[in-house]
Amino acid sequence: MKKEIVSTANAPAAIGPYSQAVRYGNLLFVSGTLPLDPVTGAMVSSKVGEQAEQVLHNLRAVIEAGGGSLQNVLKTTCYLSNLDDFPVFNTVYAGYFESDPEAGPPARETVEVSGLPKDALIEVSAIVGLD
Repeated sequence: MKKEIVSTANAPAAIGPYSQAVRYGNLLFVSGTLPLDPVTGAMVSSKVGEQAEQVLHNLRAVIEAGGGSLQNVLKTTCYLSNLDDFPVFNTVYAGYFESDPEAGPPARETVEVSGLPKDALIEVSAIVGLD
């Protein structure tokens, strides 16, 4: 098998030496997505709910570019700069991953970190199974 780099203009470009995602066989490994506007590269808001919406919108765009969908997500890793934001983040997250009761939500961990790139409040990465 050979790895395939996945990228899309519908999500923010990588801000370092990494790919938006890498496909290897029937797995897609999506790098951490930030709440950046894909067109301007600017942070969308300073509010956690709005950042969560943008992060998950960006995550979905990369997954779709790699040939998957949110229903194919096996696992996410969610980073919050403040765990006090967990309830708001969790509500937004549930709206993206609980819409398909047959697929069910992915496995996940959510951790608090001391800082994220560009002072984001949230970052989410994913592992996706592809058909």
